[in-house]
Amino acid sequence: MDFGYSARVTDLAARVTRFMEENVYPAEPVFAAEVEDNRARGNAWVATGIMEELKPRARAAGLWNLFLPESDYGAGLSNLEYAPLCEIMGRSWIAPEAFNCNAPDTGNMEVLVRYATAEQKERWLVPLLAGEIRSAFAMTEPDVASSDATNIAASIVRDGDEYVINGRKWWTTGGPDPRCRILIFMGKTDPANPDRHRQQSMILVPVDTPGVKLVRPLRVFGYDDAPHGHAEFDFDDVRVPVSNMLLGEGRGFEIAQGRLGPGRIHHCMRLIGQAERSLEAMCRRASTRVAFGRAIADQTVTQERIADSRILIDQARLLVLHAAWKMDVAGNKAAKKEIAMIKVAAPNMACRVIDWAMQAHGAAGVCDDFQLAFFYAQARTLRFADGPDEVHRNQIARLELAPHRPPRN
Repeated sequence: MDFGYSARVTDLAARVTRFMEENVYPAEPVFAAEVEDNRARGNAWVATGIMEELKPRARAAGLWNLFLPESDYGAGLSNLEYAPLCEIMGRSWIAPEAFNCNAPDTGNMEVLVRYATAEQKERWLVPLLAGEIRSAFAMTEPDVASSDATNIAASIVRDGDEYVINGRKWWTTGGPDPRCRILIFMGKTDPANPDRHRQQSMILVPVDTPGVKLVRPLRVFGYDDAPHGHAEFDFDDVRVPVSNMLLGEGRGFEIAQGRLGPGRIHHCMRLIGQAERSLEAMCRRASTRVAFGRAIADQTVTQERIADSRILIDQARLLVLHAAWKMDVAGNKAAKKEIAMIKVAAPNMACRVIDWAMQAHGAAGVCDDFQLAFFYAQARTLRFADGPDEVHRNQIARLELAPHRPPRN
């Protein structure tokens, strides 16, 4: 396996880095100020002007929809080629949207590219690719342990030419965003099917459909992540046309596996960029602050943490590159162990590195002045999102044990 970057990827990485330095990093305080100003006016859920300025700049620079592999709709980069670009974007919480490479839209667009009908693509994929609207993925439910997706209780019942949807969803990222127009909803169409993985389906639900109610935005460690956010939704006798079904009844798990593999690895790529930026902040802070007569950087414990951070980041990066390579050469299903491994390793790595960076900043590390507290909240959340650590570890263990178990009689 060769992890060397092609000339095209090297050029794109340089261009993305330059765009970040010239446009994204200077926009971060502007973005934050706009959100706070909107909040002070009584509504934080308003699209920011600065983001709407960044997106056409990125598109004009040819840095748009880089995430779609081997697709007529994107840059045609493989997972391995996209990895360094996604890492660079991950250094800023606002960057992915500026390049139209942000979750959950990337995963939803991949679903539409792979599984949607021509009509569904025209109505929803085209404006998503253009960055004109946003989307959300309604899967997790408050009343069941959603780490086991077969527990999903929301119902999708056919009634003539329509499906009737009932249920409650939460942690629907992007749901409160005023630009969110479409939800990909997962529910049960055949709860009595003896195959638990054929009970579920996915269906497209426009947000403005009668019966769809945004109950509340949810906070993560006190952050509301406005204007994007995470929503709790109630679906009360929501009716959508039969033509809104994705792929067919009972195909929900099949779609989920196609969606979550790339989504998981993209999260990990971005976390590596976030950890790199945190390590840089730790080094700067430790080099300029003096305690007990010498720079914090001269303290052995600080040096150990800096060294361990570099080791942990590089280990995680190599695991991500290996998983991306295997996805490219063997497919997402064949790479399920490698994807599970990075989904455990990368968030835990990021939590550790960011925590050490916060410690080096002292009390400043837990306020919003240095972004580290927000970074930590994001990284810690990803130990749940797209499957908790425990589920991924169990899967890894089962795959390791399988060749060693005695044959069944």
